[in-house]
This record gives sequence, C-alpha cells and structure tokens, in this order.
Amino acid sequence: MKVLVTGASGFIGWKVSELLISKGYDVIGIDNLNTYYDVNLKKWRLEKLNGYINFKFYKVDIENIKDLEEVFQKEKPSGVINLAARAGVRYSTVNPFVYFSTNVMGTLNLLELMRRHEINKIVLASTSSLYAGKEIPYREDMATETPISPYAGSKKSAEMLLYTYNYLYGIKGVVLRYFTVYGPAGRPDMSYFRFIKLIDEGKPITLYGDGKQRRDFTYIDDIAKGTILAYEKGFPNFEIINLGNNKPVELIKVINLIEQNLKKKAIIDFKPFHKADMFETYADINKAEKILGWKPEVSIENGIAKCIDWYKSNIDMLSKLSLHEGDI
Repeated sequence: MKVLVTGASGFIGWKVSELLISKGYDVIGIDNLNTYYDVNLKKWRLEKLNGYINFKFYKVDIENIKDLEEVFQKEKPSGVINLAARAGVRYSTVNPFVYFSTNVMGTLNLLELMRRHEINKIVLASTSSLYAGKEIPYREDMATETPISPYAGSKKSAEMLLYTYNYLYGIKGVVLRYFTVYGPAGRPDMSYFRFIKLIDEGKPITLYGDGKQRRDFTYIDDIAKGTILAYEKGFPNFEIINLGNNKPVELIKVINLIEQNLKKKAIIDFKPFHKADMFETYADINKAEKILGWKPEVSIENGIAKCIDWYKSNIDMLSKLSLHEGDI
C-alpha cells in the first residue's frame, strides 16, 4: 500500500496523490520543483498534500540516481507511478536536451532501481502527441514511430524502455497516453489557464492558427481515477492505454466557454499555426472501458466552469503568477 509518485507537485501528480491518499495508500512523493513554470503553483499543490499524515515528500530529481536510491532504500515502495516529466511540446523544440535527460534518463533510473529492489509494478505517463498524423480516433495499436516534437520523441523512448524492462526482468508496466489534461490548479503554460487569466485581466491572448484545431480535453479528476485504476488493475506484461475524453472540441469553443463564464470578451492576437502542434487529438477509449472499466465523466462545459470557480477562489495567488507561452 506504499506508492512512490514522481512529479508529486505537478498537476497530475498532485491529483493522483490526493486520490491515492483518500483510498488509504501511503504516498511517497518526489519532485525536483523545477522552474519550467511558476514554482509557486507547485508549492501551493504541495502544501495541500503536506496536510495529509500518509504523505511524505522528498525533493529529489529522477535524473539523480544516487538520491533516488536513498528514497528506495528508506521507503521500500511496493510500486511506482511515474508522472515526473518535462512537459510542453513547443518548448521541447527550444531545449530538447532537458526533455531527454528527464523523460528518458529519469525513467531509466526508476526502472533500474525497481529491478535492483525487486519492485515489479509501474504506471508510466505518456502522451497523445505520439499519434501525430494518424487517422482519428487514435488507437493504441497504431504505429507511433514518427513523433514530430522532441517531447513526443522522449516519451516514445520512455515507453520502449519500459517494454525492454518488462521483457528482460518481468517488470509489470502500463503506459497511459493522456489527452490534453486540464482542470483547476493546472499548468499555467497551458492555453486554457493562460486564457482564463488574461481574459479576466483584459489582456490579449495569443492564438496559433484560426482556433479550429481540436483537442480531446480530459478533466484532471477523470485522469487521476483512470491512473489509479491502471495501477490497481496490474498487468501481466506490458500494456498501452489511452485516457481521453473521446469528445474533441475546437479551441475557439474553449475560449467562448471562458468568455461566457467570466462574462468578458477575449482580445485575440492571431499567429501562424505552430509546426510542432497537432491539428487534432481524439482518443479511442475502448480499451480503457473494457479492461479498466473507465469512462470520462466531466464535460468540457462543466470542466471549464470548475476551472473558473477555482480561479476566482484563488485570485490573490494567481494574480501574482507568471505566465509563458506553452501548449494547447
């Protein structure tokens, strides 16, 4: 019942940790609190987790195998949920090296320590970005050998490392390919977060393309539930499962929903479509439904409303939060 959750102060790691705790698990959270986006939001999430008696936190980077080894030796987890990653498709074209050092070498460090400590259960976070250019909806059995960003390439490499460790050492692993995760306390480099803050402040938002690009926006609570179902299910070998809303929406619709909830009009600065972006993501979730019993529950309308309620409740903290261009 002791789970090591990497990236525990990150968006998905925080919510997965909260849900694990509510189910009675002891959670060992690790995170390096890097500054890819404003660390104050990570500290806000971590403060919430530190209020639970069955949560313990270590400031550790998964790239540092020596520090990781100490955590494994001291805590002796029964399994791992690896949610630590360098996120962001667009930024990966600017600094690809950090993506491979974290997403690939960090994953390798975890797998090697699992082998040494005879831990054979892991859930690995991956991405819908691997499906670029494929026909929709995206199925897990589609070929994913043509990633169009270093971020996607690093995630594919991590998936293959898990496959290799399953084959060689019997480590039971499931890869979850997440589709555009959003929700309260999300990443401030994501479009919906930036749009809410900037529209509320009467500032222009940057929109790459005409807004007709579609994303399978998936609410954070749905993602956390699916992640824990995958962990609890366990698999004899290696599995890949999509977790997506299965109802892609145009980005311009998300902007309209934000406008309606804030009762304010967006000022849009249109830019050319970004080459590393995908035009559409759309998850086939038949596998998740069949073997996990998982289906998304939160609609985009309700999800955006929840985001704005959270934004209004935390306006003092968020007014000081720095933003930067990120992903859809």
